[in-house]
Amino acid sequence: METVLAIAIGVLAGSGVWLLLRPRTFQVIVGLSLLSYAVNLFIFSMGREGLAIDKEPVLRPGIPETLAHYADPMPQALVLTAIVIGFAMTALFLVVLLASRGMSGTDHVDGVKARDVQEMP
Repeated sequence: METVLAIAIGVLAGSGVWLLLRPRTFQVIVGLSLLSYAVNLFIFSMGREGLAIDKEPVLRPGIPETLAHYADPMPQALVLTAIVIGFAMTALFLVVLLASRGMSGTDHVDGVKARDVQEMP
């Protein structure tokens, strides 16, 4: 399980960085989203000691009240907050993308089209 999760985090982070380096604005936004998903998975996976299962998330009668028997709720709260912030950030970036494309007529990050670069001396 740890290997599959590590590979998934690596693929998400790698493809997110690759998309961040692309010249189009929409690809940059998707890259930021993938990178945030990779970070969320990483934080969530670090919250479980060895990715152990069958641990109680809340206090139950009959189970000793030591930290070895319970899941840590802090990474879950951090990831939930990061998901909400990431969604708001993506929505804001999409609005800025649409406004920028409407004003400049292109969706390239540097503001020039590919054929404009070829025409420059």
